[in-house]
Amino acid sequence: MSYNSIIDNKAIKKTKQAEWQSIIGLEIHIELNTQSKMFCSCSAAYFGHKPNTHVCPVCLGLPGALPVANKKAIEWVVLCGLALDCQIPLFSKFDRKNYFYPDLPKGYQISQYDLPFAVKGRVKMDDGKIIRITRVHLEEDTAKLIHATVKGKGVTLVDFNRSGVPLMEVVTEPDIKNPQEAKELLKKLRQIVRYLGISDCDMEKGSMRLEANISLQKSGISKLPDYKVEIKNLNSFRFVEKALEYEIKRQLGLIKKGQKPLQETRGWDEVEQVTYSQRGKEEAQDYRYFPEPDLPPIHWQRKEIERIKKSLIELPDEKGVRFQKQYKLSLYQINSLIESREKADYFEEAVKVSHQHQIDPKEIANVIVNKRINVEKILPAELIKILVKKRTKPTIKGKELEKIANKVIRENKEAVEDYKKGKITAVEFLVGQIARATKGQVDPNQTRKVLLEKLR
Repeated sequence: MSYNSIIDNKAIKKTKQAEWQSIIGLEIHIELNTQSKMFCSCSAAYFGHKPNTHVCPVCLGLPGALPVANKKAIEWVVLCGLALDCQIPLFSKFDRKNYFYPDLPKGYQISQYDLPFAVKGRVKMDDGKIIRITRVHLEEDTAKLIHATVKGKGVTLVDFNRSGVPLMEVVTEPDIKNPQEAKELLKKLRQIVRYLGISDCDMEKGSMRLEANISLQKSGISKLPDYKVEIKNLNSFRFVEKALEYEIKRQLGLIKKGQKPLQETRGWDEVEQVTYSQRGKEEAQDYRYFPEPDLPPIHWQRKEIERIKKSLIELPDEKGVRFQKQYKLSLYQINSLIESREKADYFEEAVKVSHQHQIDPKEIANVIVNKRINVEKILPAELIKILVKKRTKPTIKGKELEKIANKVIRENKEAVEDYKKGKITAVEFLVGQIARATKGQVDPNQTRKVLLEKLR
């Protein structure tokens, strides 16, 4: 799909719409929920704590301090790679990524370059399209810079609590064709990672941070453009979408003037809704990568990979397919229930408890989804008790129910017409109107039967 069909902009409308397409790749940084940091024993639970209290000589980069790799973090990255259908190389290593910045006390970051823990994966989108995953690698997070005013002067403060926290990076191939697709992919990745339980992906806390690479290419040309613009420090899916939309317009404007967009790093100004230039885009050689001499390479045995693979849980898409087959739920119900692992597990526990009461799983799903049950406050068994209690209420039947049904049909002619035009869900609306009129003192199945007879 061409991005031009997505963005309504006068300048773009004047350009031949089929001439250009956007080429987008994403880099997603995710902090892992390990107890300790990546290369030391400091607590990784730094958020909200007093600055520079979760530190030691290792994460402060003091001379002579040596790193020791966090085994759990490594296994979690491999687990995520398996969930993304990646290949897991049996040999991997850490590298030094050299650059000088105040948030990096050592003058280099321990990361991975040419031999990451997972490569060549894929994510299947809801429309069936495959987005390829280039790599999933592991590195240490940097310190946090805080720009503040002290005694009337602008200063930059450094909090090293975050320095050394395990940071997983997921890099996609440039397979994304428009901003909306980028947003949907990010949602899918966050859902998968949350299902695995390896990160909360809370963007407000900075545990999921987003970067996007974008360039424009003439339609029909398979070769990638000879430039790309990186947009950094995006902290919401909406900002990713907005920033990409703006970049498409900006780059197209330059191309129309006969100018090639600069290869650079840009930031996003959420107030002005524009991107702005930060610096020239670095190439890999600028970081002078070389193998980390203080950490041994990782040699996997196949049985170790298999052990990690066995801990892989049922992922959202697989769960959705099973819910449809096993419980005959609607697509709307399924999408809502599999939104989180907690809600999906809650539903299945409620179904298990309901067996002795013969409550239809569809009824349970409907209550959880439409009544927005707080799965943290109401236990599945309590929910079933509520449903059973509702069933014991006196119900309106026979002639009285028919009388009420006739009244609802007369008062909701639009819904009746929708049903006659083939919109089956209109019946559920009418069932709901009868339930409301009777304060729930009707049996939904009996009500539905009466309505269908009268709407023939």
